Amino acid sequence: MSGISSADDWFAGLKALCLDDFPKRCRTCGRVFASEADYFRQTLAVRSGITGLKAVEDEEEGPQVEVFRNCVCGSTLLVNCASRRDDSAAGRSRRRLFDELLSYLERHGVERVQARSELLRVASGERSAMLETWYGQIAAQTRTKKPGA
Repeated sequence: MSGISSADDWFAGLKALCLDDFPKRCRTCGRVFASEADYFRQTLAVRSGITGLKAVEDEEEGPQVEVFRNCVCGSTLLVNCASRRDDSAAGRSRRRLFDELLSYLERHGVERVQARSELLRVASGERSAMLETWYGQIAAQTRTKKPGA
């Protein structure tokens, strides 16, 4: 993993692409954020438990995501991102399958946050040794259960 905070991982899972140019500067204290990753590492959630994400529709740019975060000086910052969510039938089908896979893992005792993270890893083309291990464990449990039990 890249060492990014969980809020940042969630944002990455959204597959949003920042439109704002970096480096970005806080107008209050002058702190400079060199990149999108730097911005998320060095800022804080506006409020605990709130993602700070707001979906908006721009007539020229299409679907967008506004990301509100607080600079360490307390000033609220905004970054505009373009949504890359695939709203086609195939995209909706992939999201349904993802949700089904997530539910399956949860039913077999895997923690939701961890399962989601590993599924996102595989969805982005990476290998997940953890999912392979879980699969082996779940398959073994299923084989040892007798039919009708």
